[in-house]
Amino acid sequence: MAFVEPVHLAARGIELVPLSLDHESGLRAAAADGELWNIRVTSVPEPESTRKYIEDALAMREAGNRFAFAVLDTNSGKVLGTSSYHDILPAVKRVEIGYTWYGKSSQRTHVNTTAKLLLMTHAFETLGCHVVGWRTDNFNFASQAAIERLGARKDGVIRGHALRRDGTIRDTVMYSLRSGEWPEVKAQLVYLLDKPR
Repeated sequence: MAFVEPVHLAARGIELVPLSLDHESGLRAAAADGELWNIRVTSVPEPESTRKYIEDALAMREAGNRFAFAVLDTNSGKVLGTSSYHDILPAVKRVEIGYTWYGKSSQRTHVNTTAKLLLMTHAFETLGCHVVGWRTDNFNFASQAAIERLGARKDGVIRGHALRRDGTIRDTVMYSLRSGEWPEVKAQLVYLLDKPR
């Protein structure tokens, strides 16, 4: 049995369902909303690479080191984007949350906070994780701010860590949240979501 099993998570008009090839056209449309593949510090697939992006995610699921979700609007069924558990370490009960991106029209809305609240709740309260982590490009300042708004703490920077799509080498900023910090972080996220916008 895998540490992360298929699960359907839902709250506040957002659903997370296991990513499948059925989501290809919706994911392509989400990426086209803002032409996100042109942002050099993300891994959003170009339209013609969407199927391979999903196939790679499914292969990683089979290998046990990534579990990707499609993020949907509950009312319309529209694919808003995607997010994943990755670098899954059952022996130490740790997962990271990443490979996250949303169409431009879903950015700076309740979507990301809701999706992350669902993923963190499942990680800490169902999977029994001790730590949830995040990583991002050192030049992806929007991602760093979003991770910090979730209550994660910056662990440090791994220099010369990974290749970007343009062939340059990135430094990776690492963040984490421990299980003992989760109750207060959860309360804050719920408060932010409940607060009138």
